[in-house]
Amino acid sequence: MFYRAVIYATKHYLLARPKAWGKKSRTQNLKPVLKLTWRNTIRHPLRAALTTLGMAVAVLAFCLLRTVVAAWYAGVDASSPVRLVTRNSVSLMFPLPLAYLPKIQAVPGVASVGYSYWFEGIYIDKKHFFPQFATSLPGILKAFPEFIIPEPQKLALAQDRRGCLAGRKLADRYGWALGDAIVLKGTYFPGEYRLVLRAIYKGRDANTDETQLLFHWDYLNETLKKVAPEMADKVGWFLVQVARPDLAAPVSARIDASFKNSLAETLTETEAAFQMSFVEMTSAILVAIQVVSWMVIGVILGVLANTMAMNARERLGEYAALKTMGFKAHHLAGLILGESLILSLMGGLLGLALSFPAVKIFPPEVVQYFPGLIVTRMTMALGLAVSLAVGLLAGIIPAWQAARVQIASALRKVG
Repeated sequence: MFYRAVIYATKHYLLARPKAWGKKSRTQNLKPVLKLTWRNTIRHPLRAALTTLGMAVAVLAFCLLRTVVAAWYAGVDASSPVRLVTRNSVSLMFPLPLAYLPKIQAVPGVASVGYSYWFEGIYIDKKHFFPQFATSLPGILKAFPEFIIPEPQKLALAQDRRGCLAGRKLADRYGWALGDAIVLKGTYFPGEYRLVLRAIYKGRDANTDETQLLFHWDYLNETLKKVAPEMADKVGWFLVQVARPDLAAPVSARIDASFKNSLAETLTETEAAFQMSFVEMTSAILVAIQVVSWMVIGVILGVLANTMAMNARERLGEYAALKTMGFKAHHLAGLILGESLILSLMGGLLGLALSFPAVKIFPPEVVQYFPGLIVTRMTMALGLAVSLAVGLLAGIIPAWQAARVQIASALRKVG
């Protein structure tokens, strides 16, 4: 065992002996060290391959979980600072009278006002869920420049009272084409609503929700006047667009003051705050997902640390032989840390590369709840940072043990 350690150390480390380092540039000295670190990494191909694969799976799981968390906040991130939402101060479940519209339009600083109602209709059956809104088309679309719609389709949508607008992903999901009939059966709103697809929008930004269906509020209101008059002439919320972001706070205060002590008092907040209120309803789930994502990293950290500890124990004789050749403690520590970083980075980069096709194969049932399901740059940067951190942490203790190895005791153990 002693002679094998000396032969291996002499064969693979002689070119990088410290005695010659003073005569070469730092770049020339670094090249043989990197070469030797790589040889150490692939000395046990199966062990290295399995460790890399385990690291890749862990980073893949971490990135997918972080992608789900990011998609949960997609609505908040896509919010505009010039859009406000005015709703009933008690709850979003309570509507507001349409008669509030002129008063809100008269508030100084308001550029435009639209209104919407959440429509919980059934398409085919309850399994086929997607967001549906009865809204003041096409005026409300002016507040959403991120919805890209061809002008001919906009015109057709405005002229047809039963016309509706669908996102590209939603249309692709059901194979809809312009002119197709879409029948929604009301749940909260009684009746059957026969819509005609007149426009399909694409998102300007990557996080734009392309899974929604919007149709004319007037069509809904006309039907309610016939089948449920007490529900007519009401809206779920008003979408207020202000001229500048700095006007959001004073305009919100003026709107709420206008309806103070009324039968339906209002709460006006930014679109981001409005979206955030929905996210907070599921905060416990978000915390659980984030905890699991970090637990996955903790598991792979233990696996990689164990691998590096095994490698260090197997090479005690080699480290002792290297010290007899003039290698210092920091040289040995650098070789161990370099090997750990190579394994973690190879696995991390592989996991990041697999994240993109993995997101694409998410089932439609998941995508419909997370329309912004994309691997963001922040997620990629976090995954890469985690890989580096795992590599460093896993190699610290083995590197410290290798740096402190005593020549006599190490050779006695392998002798």
